Amino acid sequence: MTKLTASTQATFCSTLVDEWVRCAGVRHAVICPGSRSTPMALALATHPWVRLHVRLDERSAAFVAVGIGLESGIPAVLLTTSGTAAAEVHAAVVEAHQARVPLIVCTADRPPELHAVGAPQTIAQQGLYGAAVRAAFDAGVPDESTRATWRSLGARVFAEATASLAGPGPVHLNLPFRDPLDGAPGELPAGRAEGAPWHSLHGGTAEGGSLVRLLPKARRPLLVVGARCGEPELVLNVAAQRGWPVLADPRSGCRLSGEAGLGATVVGAADSLLRIPEFAAAHRPDLVIRLGEAWASKVVNSWLSETADAGVHHVLVDPFGEWRDPGHEVATIVRGDPSAVLRTLFGEGVAMSEGWSGSPVDPNWASSWRDAEERAQDAIAAHLVLLADADEADELTEPLIARRLVAHAAVRTLVVSSSMPIRDVEWFSASSASYPRVLANRGANGIDGMTSTTIGVATSLARPAGEETVVGLLGDLAFLHDLTALIRPASEGSFGTGHPCGLVVVDNKGGGIFSYLPQAGTVATERFEQLFGTPQAADVAALARAAGCSVSEVRKASELDGALDAFMERAASGESAVLVCHTDRVRNVAVHDELNQAVAEALSSQA
Repeated sequence: MTKLTASTQATFCSTLVDEWVRCAGVRHAVICPGSRSTPMALALATHPWVRLHVRLDERSAAFVAVGIGLESGIPAVLLTTSGTAAAEVHAAVVEAHQARVPLIVCTADRPPELHAVGAPQTIAQQGLYGAAVRAAFDAGVPDESTRATWRSLGARVFAEATASLAGPGPVHLNLPFRDPLDGAPGELPAGRAEGAPWHSLHGGTAEGGSLVRLLPKARRPLLVVGARCGEPELVLNVAAQRGWPVLADPRSGCRLSGEAGLGATVVGAADSLLRIPEFAAAHRPDLVIRLGEAWASKVVNSWLSETADAGVHHVLVDPFGEWRDPGHEVATIVRGDPSAVLRTLFGEGVAMSEGWSGSPVDPNWASSWRDAEERAQDAIAAHLVLLADADEADELTEPLIARRLVAHAAVRTLVVSSSMPIRDVEWFSASSASYPRVLANRGANGIDGMTSTTIGVATSLARPAGEETVVGLLGDLAFLHDLTALIRPASEGSFGTGHPCGLVVVDNKGGGIFSYLPQAGTVATERFEQLFGTPQAADVAALARAAGCSVSEVRKASELDGALDAFMERAASGESAVLVCHTDRVRNVAVHDELNQAVAEALSSQA
């Protein structure tokens, strides 16, 4: 093997990588093969603290990197070669931007003299991702004259990705390199003492003092919590102590019951409950505090908008003061970490902030929500059992799949696709003492890259390999959109993650969510299927087998529990396990209606 000579480009790249490791620990790099990216690829591959993941498809690789950042809060480095390879990652950059997931996107580029002269694999890469990045840098061809700035650049890239005023997100670093591309690094520029980063950036927090004036007046306050709502234990402690009901979406970490829920009134069946006009009217709050991201449910969000239209004061607590208010109804936006704001008001949930004049909350407010939640969950469970036990049906439904998967003892981290899977988990899964952590790409709400994101989440787990199995729940279209995620080096284990990982694919032969839209009733069936339902000819199970996955299939409700147990065992053993659940797209709409009707009847029997 020829010995490499010292190279400025190699030294520059090794300096950046070293600085990223110093900055609170970049530990993962996702690389796609290419020539122009050689200097950075070698720098990432040879750093002892960076774990390398090689993916053949740039789009899939980008979503693997998103999954790593989603799980860990620490950006992965994504590296592509020049040209259209850099364009392939745009969808993942948009998701990271809107979901506030840290990500460092490195695109290799041709040097200036090869632009606008017809050189191959050369496109305009500066500003390639537009406004979908926290910052964009073009490093220029590395030169010794800029040596003193290299560590500053590396630290700045990391800081913008993790602590920008707009919140965490993607940063684009464009890297032009000249031939020769191979080379060995020389001595790196000296870093800060004790391994400290060159720069560090810290966001501010709000005091939440404006809320103190609102709280004493509220007799029927309501907490609505989603992803990034703060510390679940603190949220639930405050809710339990103050008698505030909590509408908890699955990603909040607050959908807990019993001692795990600290006695708080946690509502998971809000979508079904708020479809009942009498209930919705009788349970109008007089103060709504929103912590974290919104529910997926249109019913819940529309009801919240109606309360605001009726004069209810809405408060949004956001770490970055972002206007996450599509209904334009929030009266007060508090810029601050939700946990910090709650502590300002309540200490650890019991102590009162200065200026608190007592607790006027209606003593029946929380108990009314709690009773409705219990009745709703009992009705949902009973109707799903009825469908499963019917001799003529033995019906496998999507709400049943979501509910049983969430309740499975071995499922601790669940990555859920947009469209119907996240809604079925949100609407029909019950709170429990061991409710799993639920993650989802809800920044742009697309179905892009779901298998890759699941793989990225499993890749990033800090727990020892084999201790936890990450499960992805997605529909057939989401699975087909990301087939290249199944293509991986033969030397890598379960989906190339290093941690057990499995996929549950709900196969209803098309775009299930469209069946819930008005078009399903206003467009002729044949035209609806052509434009919206789009039934697929592809055999999902056969495709997964062709990619080397261990595949099983289930078609009956009575077989679901056993199929889930076997699937989890295969995934835990290190197989690339896929469970394909066959459902009926048209029938599924009726099942949703039946479940909502069962909840309405359960509440009407209370009157």
